[in-house]
Amino acid sequence: MDSKIKTAIVTGGSRGIGRAIALKLGMNGINVVINYMSSSDEAEKTAEEIIGNGGNAIIYKADVRNYAEVDDMLKTTLEKFGTIDILINNAGITRDTLLMKMKDQDWDDVIDINLKGAFNCIKAATRPMMKQREGKIINISSVVGVMGNAGQANYCASKAGLIGLTKSTAKELAARGITCNAVAPGFIETDMTEKLSETIKEQYLKNIPLRRLGTPDDVANVVAFLVSDNANYITGQVFHIDGGLVM
Repeated sequence: MDSKIKTAIVTGGSRGIGRAIALKLGMNGINVVINYMSSSDEAEKTAEEIIGNGGNAIIYKADVRNYAEVDDMLKTTLEKFGTIDILINNAGITRDTLLMKMKDQDWDDVIDINLKGAFNCIKAATRPMMKQREGKIINISSVVGVMGNAGQANYCASKAGLIGLTKSTAKELAARGITCNAVAPGFIETDMTEKLSETIKEQYLKNIPLRRLGTPDDVANVVAFLVSDNANYITGQVFHIDGGLVM
């Protein structure tokens, strides 16, 4: 069992996978800082649910692309809870279109939020984690970062970049007791997949051996294990949560 009350920051923690992770960590007795950019109502609801179940949570608005805002979020976390033990880099967006039609801004926005945002958060969290000589960093990548996907060159590049960032971070910080792993979800039931037509969903399901979409809880359960003391000897790994899609 974990020996102390820990504190986690979950970026993009107000909706979807981020919300599920925040709720799971809060249910496990971890203090949760729910980062959001625009979904303040959803962030408040997530925090209220954690608190209502006996947990401890606050919300914090910060643009992960902006290092100064990220650094302020980390300072506020330390002032409120005293430690930063867990960082979940979940914030992400899509700007899907074919490569030949992709605008520079569509490329830049996805790379800046999905990849640079994670870099900013890791950089800001490194100093307090190194000082306490322990910490868990989880980057939420995607199976498309491994296998690619037509119409998502920017998104796939950002998620593939997260895997490289994970491995480099793991090697740099291991000597200080800090682990870094990536989780690569497959097709998960979120707001994004709800917008897909039934025909497209059926095409996806044909390629998934378990013949179903995943749920945000499927991802949150793995993250909860990876940030626990039971995973202290795991670092630099990529965990596919995809129903067998990528084997």
